[in-house]
Amino acid sequence: MILHICCAPCGGGCVERLKENGEETVLFYSNSNLNSQEEFERRLACVRQLAEAQQIKLAVDPYDHESWLRAVEGYENEPEQGERCRRCFNFSLSRTALFAEGENFCTTLTVSPRKRSKVIFEIGSEWNNFVPEDFKKRDGYRRSCEIARQSGFYRQNYCGCEFSLRDSGGNDANDLS
Repeated sequence: MILHICCAPCGGGCVERLKENGEETVLFYSNSNLNSQEEFERRLACVRQLAEAQQIKLAVDPYDHESWLRAVEGYENEPEQGERCRRCFNFSLSRTALFAEGENFCTTLTVSPRKRSKVIFEIGSEWNNFVPEDFKKRDGYRRSCEIARQSGFYRQNYCGCEFSLRDSGGNDANDLS
């Protein structure tokens, strides 16, 4: 199973669940929505830590914020959970589908209580190999937060794009305690 991963705090519980289900997992870090290369690298460092701790493979999609900006062009002022987010999800999932080359894939995006799994599943249905795994279920978000706390992962309070950062009041990190 290819697991599209946006950050280690979201990924910990998802990886654990897939392992419980007997899935051999490859992480695919695709995060061109992030507002800077620095933020991309900061999150990637924790994803690498997670991959190493879980002894699973990690593939990194090159940072391409300009392409992502073109994908959401015209929707910069949409509210969170609006059309901009749909386009962002589509951008990341399409890149994951290309990487997966027909192998099944799912996404950590469904673990967040701020993201509607139904919308992600609608977008994912474009690909026959997308698996609509709702990682929020069975306390998935709580478990992901526990793993993040135990592992000392950097945890941000916005999705990563400059528009989300603007809407969050400009504070890009929060305390896990």
